[in-house]
Amino acid sequence: MTVKHVQLLGLILFACATHAYAEDGMPLQVGAASCVINNRLGGWVQGAGVARAATRQRDDLEANGLYLTDGKTRILLVSCDLVGLNSDHVASMRQAMGKAADIPPRNIIIACTHTHGGPSLLKTNYLMPVDHAYIKRLQGWLVQLANEAVQSARAGKIGWGKGTSQIGFNRRLCWADGTHTMHGDASRAEFSGLEGPDDPQHLAIFVADTSGKLVAVLHHNTTHPTIFYAAGIYSADFPGEARKILRKQLGNVPVLYMNGAQGDVAIDDMLHRRKESREEKLHRIGSMLANETLRLYRNVTYHDHPILAHNYQDLKVDVRLPEPERLATSRKILAQIDAGDKIRGMKMIMAFGTVHLQDIYGEKPVDILPIHAIRIGDVALVTEPCELYCQFGLDIKRRSAAPITAVIGLADGFGGYCPTIYGILGGGYSGQPIFWTRLEPNAGYKIVESAGKLLNDVWHKAPAVGERHDQELKKDRNR
Repeated sequence: MTVKHVQLLGLILFACATHAYAEDGMPLQVGAASCVINNRLGGWVQGAGVARAATRQRDDLEANGLYLTDGKTRILLVSCDLVGLNSDHVASMRQAMGKAADIPPRNIIIACTHTHGGPSLLKTNYLMPVDHAYIKRLQGWLVQLANEAVQSARAGKIGWGKGTSQIGFNRRLCWADGTHTMHGDASRAEFSGLEGPDDPQHLAIFVADTSGKLVAVLHHNTTHPTIFYAAGIYSADFPGEARKILRKQLGNVPVLYMNGAQGDVAIDDMLHRRKESREEKLHRIGSMLANETLRLYRNVTYHDHPILAHNYQDLKVDVRLPEPERLATSRKILAQIDAGDKIRGMKMIMAFGTVHLQDIYGEKPVDILPIHAIRIGDVALVTEPCELYCQFGLDIKRRSAAPITAVIGLADGFGGYCPTIYGILGGGYSGQPIFWTRLEPNAGYKIVESAGKLLNDVWHKAPAVGERHDQELKKDRNR
């Protein structure tokens, strides 16, 4: 057989392999839904240092869902304009949604954008209760959302793109005495540098039906939505502004925003401060986010048989408990507040966080972190429930075989801040052990290890068309 004949045979085998792959699996089915999840005015607005009731609804809070299935794997991704949801609440919601929509509950990922302009859902303020009535209503809305997303499923296609949009900057400042702080004046002589990196990667996923009509958009970037922190208003923050811009250009479709490893990343550039109003900042960041998504949309290539794969691990980690002396001091501070002393701000936050940590985890200092890996064609999504420090997100991406990898935080529960060893050594807010910085020093590194194994599993579970061709050639050579 000549070389030319061998090349021709290879082309025929590739065509057969491609055809076989297309026939093997059901064409992609896609569905999506969106709903408003506003709270009643007068409810508490999430904020650690400020207890403030909402006096105004600036813009709608939403939940947006995207359903994908290839007949074997079924995935429902949900993005909520909320600060976060406790793991027990998420488990209850998953169960109800799965039962109603006939989806395995662990195939449902509920992520929060981490807006600080939503209702009080995480207990981070001594004087402000969790809004349990809202959580009950939210579960009803999400059950309806799951039903609508699944029932709307039809044959479709999906495309993706990776770009850059720097909406976040590292916010941990290091000082000459060895301490570190969240935010600070970098012009001070004692400033010695930033503690860690940031991540300007931008991912956009576009879902359409077979006629080309857009069904949903998912985009991902990394920073804290805190523009309306302590403002006493409800707002979806910059993810909501970006959604408004996208809908003006693309139509009224569900838009999911997934946040990244943003534990030590904020909107404000610590080294180059801007002077702008909240509304100016909102429009600037929202426009940056939307414009990069629109740029990627103009060049999108769709696929109607992308590989779908999913796996997860419930990662068990130890919890750091406070030192007895610090706990005793914190209890005294809370007693002073109970007696009427106007102790507020960071002193109250740290005292309450210390006592709450001991009260909740003192008997059993263990936490469970659900880590998921999802493959959608050339895109790998890793979800985890923490405010993961940015370095860990970068480490996960470095260990991924996928052309595009995104790490999604505050998903499938709430594990609090997850700092690096540098963050723990530097101390301060998110460094010292409090309820929402409770995890053992190695927790972030264990998340990276877990994610790496899961990514390897989903990436090699189902080979791509080109990989199948290579495997067929190897079989022929061995015959």
